[in-house]
Formats: sequence, C-alpha cells, structure tokens
Amino acid sequence: MSQIPPHSSPPNLFRLVGLPYFLIAFVARLPFAMMVVGVLTLVVTARGSLSVGGLTSAAVGAGTALIGPFLGAAADRFGQRPVLVASAVLNSAMLAAFAFVVYSPASFTLVLLAGFAIGATAPQVSPMSRSRLVTIIDERMPQAQRPRTTSATMSYESAADETVFVFGPFLVGILASFIAPWVPIAAASALTLIFVGAFALHPTARHVSITRGADGAAPSAVSELFRPALLVVVVGIFGVGLFFGTTLTALTAFMADRGAPEQAGLLYGVMGIGSALLALGVAWLPVRFSLHARWLVFGSIFLIGSVLVATAPSVGMMIVALALLGIGVGPTLVTQYSLGAARSPLGRSATVMTMLGSGVVVGQAVGAAVTGELAESIGTHAALLMPLVASAVVVGAGIVNRLLTPIQR
Repeated sequence: MSQIPPHSSPPNLFRLVGLPYFLIAFVARLPFAMMVVGVLTLVVTARGSLSVGGLTSAAVGAGTALIGPFLGAAADRFGQRPVLVASAVLNSAMLAAFAFVVYSPASFTLVLLAGFAIGATAPQVSPMSRSRLVTIIDERMPQAQRPRTTSATMSYESAADETVFVFGPFLVGILASFIAPWVPIAAASALTLIFVGAFALHPTARHVSITRGADGAAPSAVSELFRPALLVVVVGIFGVGLFFGTTLTALTAFMADRGAPEQAGLLYGVMGIGSALLALGVAWLPVRFSLHARWLVFGSIFLIGSVLVATAPSVGMMIVALALLGIGVGPTLVTQYSLGAARSPLGRSATVMTMLGSGVVVGQAVGAAVTGELAESIGTHAALLMPLVASAVVVGAGIVNRLLTPIQR
C-alpha cells in the first residue's frame, strides 16, 4: 500500500522519503516565514501607520494560532493531502486578496479581517512534515533505530524552521526595498501555491493517509491531548515563542536607543544562526543524555544568556549574550518537539505538532505585544527583562516535566 519502496539494506529516513521531499518541504515553509513581516511592511507602507501594521500582523498570528490546531486535527481525520491542498489554494488566494484590500479604501476592520484570514488559512507545513516523518519512522524503521532517527529528524526540522525564519524576513526586505512593498506578498502567494501544493502531493502524504485508514485502528480520544505530560510541553514551547517575541522587540528598543533600530535584525540573526547550527548538533548527543535532562541543561543556558541580555551595557556584550542564547534555544526547541512526538496519542500526531507550532506563534505574538508596550511606557531596561521572564517559563516547565516523568534506571 505504501508508495515508499522497501530496501533490503537497513533503512534510513533519507532513503525512505528521498531528497526531493526535503527540498520541497524546506521551500514550502518559506511563505509562512514571510507572511507576518510581509504584511507589516505592506500595511505600514500603504496605510502609513505603524500601529495598524502591528495590529494586522498580530491578526495574522491570531488566525494561525486559533485555526492551526483544527487543521492538524483535520489532517489526522482525513489525511494530510486534502487539508494541505485546500489550505494552499485558500491561502494563496487570501494573500493576493490582501494586497488589493490594503491598497483599496477599505476600512481598518476589513484589513484586520483579511490579515486574520491569511493566518487562518496558512498551511501548517512544519507540523505536517514532523508528523509525516515521525509516522514513517514509527512504521518503516526497526525499533532500535527509531529514537536516534527521531531525534535527528526533530533536529533537522527545527534547524530548517529557524533558517527560514532568519531568511524569510531578509527576503521580504530585499523584495520590498528593491522592487515594491507588495512583491513579498505576491511572492509568498506564488510559493504557497506551487511548493505547498507539491508538498501536499508528494507520495509521503499519500503514505500517511493510506496507512492511517488501512490498519483499522481508531485514533485516541480527544481527551488524551490534555494529559499533563503533553500540556507541559505545550507550555514549555509557548515559553520559547514568548522568548522569540520578547527578544526581537527588546533588541529593537536597545538598538533604537543607539540610533540604529534597523540593525536589530542583524543582532537577532547572531542568535538565530547559532541556534540553527546547534539544533542540528542535537542528533549527535548520546542517547543516555535524556530528553528531560536536555531540556533542563539547555534551558539553564537559555536562562543565563537572558540574564546577560538584561544587563548588557554595549552592543558587543549583547552579541556575546545572543551567541550564548543560540547554544540554548535550538537544542531546547528540538527537545520539546521530540517529547511532543513521543507523547502524541495514537492517530493525533498532526494535531499535537500543530498545537506545538501554535504555542510558538501565540508566545511570539504575546511577547512582542507586551514587550513593545513596556518599552514605550517604561523604557528599554524593562523590555530587556522580558526575555528573562520567558526563559523562566521555559525552565519552570522543564522542572515540572521532570517531576511528571518517572526516572528510568
């Protein structure tokens, strides 16, 4: 029934899914990384209001956070292919329509609704890819290979996410600056239709859909999604999203005080690049270094780096603090996704992965909004304390996770 041919030699994931899959899945997640910044750039340019642009970007995030888990649940129920095809077509259309709405005399409310529609229809490529690969690992690979392969897969997926979230805003800036502010949205629309469509139609999607209905096993009850051991992972990954939002906003305030707010993205890239590289390195950590211990160790590095961010007196020290944060952030995110995969109820992996992805999005939106308000009303020092608060949430959730998990000897 599977479209993935068996091999006589020991299987590995790369051979099971093929190089084209990884290339398609990588480009397919790029439009998502371009959406929020692209919407902000277009609205600020066309409407001349930073506040309207910020609210519209927040509406995009709200749409993704509220609807994303339902798209994951639909994929678990009906298979990934029909959900992704519908999402790709709708999102591509919403992106194109958004540009017309912004440049038209439409009301602010309509602009917000259009932004929400972009987020609500956004294809959940990253969670779907994680769910798809974990399903293939569980069904097609020997038991002994599964833990390390799953860890390596989560490492790659997290590194790919962080790479596109560094490159996506950069691409938006290039296209908007050298061509026109609407071009990034048009490019995201085209990439969504072509590459998300290709991702939906790839044979691995059919494999997941066919096996889901072929074995006759009913999915676990919805109540299984609310077990404490799984919810603590959602809280932990919300803390990482909170950290992303607070850090970028605090860095913007920090650099604005020095007359160069546009350089905040460059400083943020120091952490992003290091985080992506360290995320890939998690695959080589020894199996005895358990997921629970990794969360606490790398989360502690995360916490120390946040203390340095809050007290950095100069740009040079801020760069050092961000480099240290990169060591902690990537491995922590990989660990949380690995725990989410391990604790996914039967037949609910896409739902769990979209819950985790939405946790990052919600945390990022909340962190950016609160930190921005603090920076304006109190000052940069208060804003720089917010990454420390976010890190405390991550470490606190890690401690609870350790207490909820029996020690294995």
